[in-house]
Amino acid sequence: MQTFLLVFVMMLVVFVAMGIGYIIQRKSISGSCGGLGAMGIEKACDCDNPCEERKARMAKHERQKKIKEWQKNQIN
Repeated sequence: MQTFLLVFVMMLVVFVAMGIGYIIQRKSISGSCGGLGAMGIEKACDCDNPCEERKARMAKHERQKKIKEWQKNQIN
């Protein structure tokens, strides 16, 4: 039982230290290689046809892009 409690306390200290480090640095958690973004992959799945949620996000992003372009070129 002592071993269990010792390991539990040690893991708790590690998690608290990681949490404090995250709060202080304000960085997003990423892998050592930088994740998929570093490899030029913009989506987690490698399927040819994106799911409906992905299609909706892509369409929303395109609409926002067009609106910004329109506002930029708007004559006042």
